[in-house]
Parts: sequence; C-alpha cells; structure tokens
Amino acid sequence: MTKAEVITEIAQKTGIDKADVAHTVEAFFNVVKQAMAEGENIYVRGFGSFVNKKRARKIARNISKNTAIIIDEHYVPSFKPAKVFVEKIKSSEKLKQPAA
Repeated sequence: MTKAEVITEIAQKTGIDKADVAHTVEAFFNVVKQAMAEGENIYVRGFGSFVNKKRARKIARNISKNTAIIIDEHYVPSFKPAKVFVEKIKSSEKLKQPAA
C-alpha cells in the first residue's frame, strides 16, 4: 500500500477532504523525522515506537579492494510494533497460511 492509497482510504473513512488528510499525514511524518533527528523517540500507544538504535563502531571489509574500513558508531532509525499490533497481525485470517 502506498502513501497515496493510505491517504485515499483515510479520506474515505473519515469524510475529510483528501488534501487535508495528505497535509496531516505529511505533517506527521515530518514531526517523526524531526524528533528522531534530534534524538527523541516517538511512542504511539497501541501502535508502536519509533526509536533510534545505536550501532557500535566496527571494522568492515571492502572485498573488491581487499581493504579494511572503519565504520564509526552511529544511530539508525527503527520501528518496534506494540504488542497489540503484533497480535492483530498474528491473528489475521488473510495472513494465515494453510498447514502443508
């Protein structure tokens, strides 16, 4: 599902103008990106957490040049779904596969 499809579905379910929904969705994404760039984590009860995960310094190899590269410690964005969200996916009839 694309962002445009999400916006269309929200607009249909709420009756709010599609342009207003698009503006709201964009604003949400911008707030999440800005907050995470400033080192804050975002917690949405019942949905999940957007968190910055710290990656330790490590030595990697460039196999085409046969050299070692040092990758400094850095942060990467991550999403951890809430327990309620995970249970909803696990209990979904559309995703259950028949036993072989």
